[in-house]
Amino acid sequence: MATWDVFKELDNLRREIDEAFRGAGFGRPFGPTFLSPVTSRRFPLVNFSEDEGHIYVEALVPGVDPKDVDLSVLRNTVTISGERKPFVQEEGQIVHRSELGSGKFSRTLELPADIDPGKITAQCKDGILRIELAKAEHAKPKKIEIKLS
Repeated sequence: MATWDVFKELDNLRREIDEAFRGAGFGRPFGPTFLSPVTSRRFPLVNFSEDEGHIYVEALVPGVDPKDVDLSVLRNTVTISGERKPFVQEEGQIVHRSELGSGKFSRTLELPADIDPGKITAQCKDGILRIELAKAEHAKPKKIEIKLS
């Protein structure tokens, strides 16, 4: 027997109303509500890790042409920005649902160490932007020899 979840239904209704206002050129007209998620999602979603010599960032950018993505690094921050093109309805096509977001996006991450701006690589494959940032020499751990006295 299927159960009915009133909160799930209210959340779905809130999303549909938000989408209706967004389509009319408005954001959320009354700000966050008690039905809003506890945290707001940022786009693109990222994985962020490091080892002794590098910092790695993987960003999800499905459906975004890599030519429409800008990557910039300043000191210890990296910014990923770009634009996802809107869905284009073909003539004679009936759209039953259009949930993929479109528009401009920007995400800035503060890095845990300074990086070497000359040693940054980025590639985009299968909707995942992979960025490898080499840590600056002064930011890498140094092994210090301890002398016996």
